[in-house]
Amino acid sequence: MRPVAFIDDDPGISSRVIAGLKVFAPKHIQKMISETGAEEILLAIPSATRARRKEILQFLERFPLHIRSVPDILDLASGRVKVEDIQEVEIADLLGRDAVPPQAELLERCILGKVVMVTGAGGSIGAELCRQIIGCSPKTLILLDQSEFNLYSIHSELESAVRRTSLPVRLLPVLGSVRSQAHMQDVMRTWGVNTVYHAAAYKHVPMVEHNIAEGILNNVMGTLYTAQAALKAGVEHFVLISTDKAVRPTNVMGSTKRLAEMVLQALSAELAPVLMGDSALHQVNKTRFTMVRFGNVLGSSGSVIPLFREQIRRGGPVTVTHPSITRYFMTIPEAAQLVIQAGSMGQGGDVFVLDMGHPVKILDLAEKMIHLSGLSVRSERNPQGDVAVEFTGLRPGEKLFEELLIGGEVSPTSHSMIMRANEELLSWDALKLILIELLAAVDVGDYDRVRQLLRATVSGYTPEGEIVDWMHVQQRTEF
Repeated sequence: MRPVAFIDDDPGISSRVIAGLKVFAPKHIQKMISETGAEEILLAIPSATRARRKEILQFLERFPLHIRSVPDILDLASGRVKVEDIQEVEIADLLGRDAVPPQAELLERCILGKVVMVTGAGGSIGAELCRQIIGCSPKTLILLDQSEFNLYSIHSELESAVRRTSLPVRLLPVLGSVRSQAHMQDVMRTWGVNTVYHAAAYKHVPMVEHNIAEGILNNVMGTLYTAQAALKAGVEHFVLISTDKAVRPTNVMGSTKRLAEMVLQALSAELAPVLMGDSALHQVNKTRFTMVRFGNVLGSSGSVIPLFREQIRRGGPVTVTHPSITRYFMTIPEAAQLVIQAGSMGQGGDVFVLDMGHPVKILDLAEKMIHLSGLSVRSERNPQGDVAVEFTGLRPGEKLFEELLIGGEVSPTSHSMIMRANEELLSWDALKLILIELLAAVDVGDYDRVRQLLRATVSGYTPEGEIVDWMHVQQRTEF
C-alpha cells in the first residue's frame, strides 16, 4: 500500500505537510481524491465513540473509497495484532451504539468464586458468555456442548486466556446434550454447580421451520430437562438466553423459545412442583429462574453480515429477503454482559428485555456495506453500478419486523439497558399436560397436532402457510 495523504478535522494541521504528505480537511476529500488518485481510506480513530465513528462513516459513504480500520496502537505495541491486520469497518460502527459500562457487582454476583455452567458453550452467545465469565473469577467453569469441534475451539481459546493471564479458574469441557436430563443432573451434582447459563438452542428460523421435531426436542424439552436437573441438583441461579422471536412468533423457532420461557415461569411459581417424569414426588424449588430476551447479535452464526461481506467480495448480488425488513442488532460482547447482569437481578420467574436501540433496515445496511467497500449499488437509477441488491422473498416463518414485548407492560431496573417485562404465564400443572401431549405428537410425527398445540399455548403464534417440515412434506407426498 502507498500512502498519498492525511485527512484530519483539526484546523491547526489542515493544509500542512507531514512526512511529505499533504493534510486535507474533511471538506476537501473530493479534491484529495482528484489530486492523489486515492482508492482507500484507513480510519485511525480507535478512541472515538461509536456515535462519532457512525458520523464519520456516513460522511465518507458518498465517496468511491474502500473504508477500513487501522488497529489500536496499543494492540500493535503489545503484539496482539500486526500492522497488516487492517480490518474491515465494524458493523457496530454503522449502528453508532455505544455500550453502557457494566456494573461490576451485577457481573460478579452469580459468578465470583462459584461453579458456573454454560450450555451451548461453543455457540456465538455461549462462547462470549464464557469469555466474560472467566474475567469474573469463577471457581470452575463447565463448558457443555454437543458439538465436539465447537467445544474444542472454545476450550482451547479459554485455556490460552487463562494461562496468559494466570487466572485461577478450572475449565471443564463436557460433551453432552441438554436433551439428556440424567447427564445434566450428573454434571450439576458432581461438580456442585451454582449458576447455569442456558444458551443451548437451535436458533436458525428456516432451519427449525423445516425440522420441527428437533426444534421442539432441543429448545423446549432441552430447556425443561436442564431446568429440572437444576432443581434436583439444587442449582441457585438458572438464566435462559431467549430471543425477540419468542414474541408473537410466526415461526416454530420463536414459539419453542416462548414455550421454554413459559416452562421456567411455571416452575418459578411452584414451591415444590411435581416434575415431569416423576410420579407424585414433590421437588423443593431452591432455584431462581430468569429469562433474558434480546434481538440479533452482530457476527453470530447465521448472521447476514458475513454473508453480505462474502457476496460483496464476489461482486454480488447481495441478497435481501424484503425491501422493508428490519431487525434489532447488538454486539455479542454487549449482549453477553447484559445477560449476566440481568441474571443477577432475577428474583424468580423474571423476564428481562434488553434495550436494543432502534431497529435497522437490512436494505440500508446492505447498501452501506457496499458503499464502504468503495463500490456503488447497481439499480435502475444507476445501471452501471458495481454490486446489485436482489430481493429473494421472506423465508418460511420469517417476519418483517421483530418485537420484544408480548404485553405492553415493562418496568425499569437498576440498569439503564435492562427492563423487566410483565408477561402472562400458565400454571405448572396445566403446562405439564400440554408438554406431555406435545411430546407424544412429536413422537408419532403428528405435525398438524403439534401446530394446534403451539397455537393454543403460545400467545400470538400465527404460522404462515403450510407446515414445511421435511418429514411432514415427504409423508404427505408418499400418501
